[in-house]
Amino acid sequence: MSVQKSGRPIVWFAVYQLLWHLLLPLAFIRLAWRARHSIQYLGHLSERLGFGYTKPIIQNTIWIHAVSVGETRAAQPLIEAYLARGEKILLTHMTLNGRRTGKKLFSSAITAGQIRQVYLPYDLCGPVEHFLKTFKPKLGLFMETEAWPTVVFRCAEIGLPLFLVNARLSQRSAKRVQSFGKAGQALFQAFAGVLAQTVFDAERYQQLGVRNIEVVGNLKFDVPLDPAQLEKGCQWRTKLESSNRLMVCAASTRDGEEAIILKAWQALLLSNTFTVPPLLCLIPRHPERFADVANLITNMGLTFRKRSEWLDTPDACNGVKVLLGDSMGEMALYYSAASLTVMGGTLLPFGGQNLIEACAAGCPVLLGKHTYNFQQAAIDAIDCGAAKQIEGETLLNESLALVEALKSCLQNAEQLEQMARAAKQYAVDHQGATQKILTILDRQNHVFN
Repeated sequence: MSVQKSGRPIVWFAVYQLLWHLLLPLAFIRLAWRARHSIQYLGHLSERLGFGYTKPIIQNTIWIHAVSVGETRAAQPLIEAYLARGEKILLTHMTLNGRRTGKKLFSSAITAGQIRQVYLPYDLCGPVEHFLKTFKPKLGLFMETEAWPTVVFRCAEIGLPLFLVNARLSQRSAKRVQSFGKAGQALFQAFAGVLAQTVFDAERYQQLGVRNIEVVGNLKFDVPLDPAQLEKGCQWRTKLESSNRLMVCAASTRDGEEAIILKAWQALLLSNTFTVPPLLCLIPRHPERFADVANLITNMGLTFRKRSEWLDTPDACNGVKVLLGDSMGEMALYYSAASLTVMGGTLLPFGGQNLIEACAAGCPVLLGKHTYNFQQAAIDAIDCGAAKQIEGETLLNESLALVEALKSCLQNAEQLEQMARAAKQYAVDHQGATQKILTILDRQNHVFN
């Protein structure tokens, strides 16, 4: 394989660019299809091709790329630390929801001109080149798993230090990268450095030939929870408990998991285990699926209420079996109102969603067996008693196992309280990644300068 000095594999990269040009129309068709749910999907289209940026243009910034919601929230403590130093931030995203989240989290800094939000252009040579020449950042930080070849190789060629921070790499993803041979390895070797969440992640990057790796922990432990949401959630919980009713969250669920959870919930209610039936708060991960999940609940014969239909009191859920959490940015509220969370993405092989926020709110967690996206976090949470893992080899067994796990936890108030205390302590014990990352980047900055 022919490779340039920068590490860019010439033949492989040419094929990659050709495929991008062929598939580019499909990318815009996909945005148009999504615009059925929100016309905002068609906003800032020129940015996706690397031009049409409104003025003023800020340069010499810290460039942080956070593809979507989870990465944007994870970047919050790092962004706030740089803002406190007086730095300006170029914040890029790939998804509308990521951009919305960034706008909500950093509205004051955006208004003040300290943060500029744009979409990262599609990974074509021309758009990427124009993007880099327009903004001229002094340091690039890609969050978690993002590794766009055109961007990564071009940054290496022009001497722009680009780091992969809060980096994670599951065994499954590592095998996919390895399947590309030297081209896949060259991509991650082109980063100026990789700041990994765990030893597991670091070892997998090392297997790809990456040398500049340090383990820093997970930034998500440093993300502050919204105090107003925590307070409102506690008010909800107090109101529910006054009528001896508990709430269980099924959080960030993925397609196919809602059916498993609702089937288990039906069985739980029919078992007459509880004098006052608990309330299920079902929160799909993707907003475009809210309507589909609402139809699923209806088809299963369960009475429900949408969060969007009422304001600040859980009284609206009296007599209903399910609350559909069709709102964005209220996870801290849901977690603090709940006595237990079933973590989405773990019941089917999606790799799991973030359990850290639930633990920080003092909400114990039930996990399915698919936790490879948060392998170390899941292991640590289980080991300290903040979480339990559900077993089940088939969809039928998964529902049955979930029913038994729910019964076991909800019927044991003392155990739930112990798990809640362990969850809060677990979240506190693993903080500190932000300062470690800043220290390393400051040290590396002296090297590059």
